[in-house]
Amino acid sequence: MMGTIFVGAVVLALVGGIVWSMVKNHRQGKGNCGGDCSKCRGCH
Repeated sequence: MMGTIFVGAVVLALVGGIVWSMVKNHRQGKGNCGGDCSKCRGCH
């Protein structure tokens, strides 16, 4: 039972870190054009 909880916590932390990184990059305007075609680098 403890092993399952530990593995679940590790997976949750990894997913949370990935989501946080994506949100941070989005706020900084990195990785996608954000729907503004004048700034788009061909993502559509």
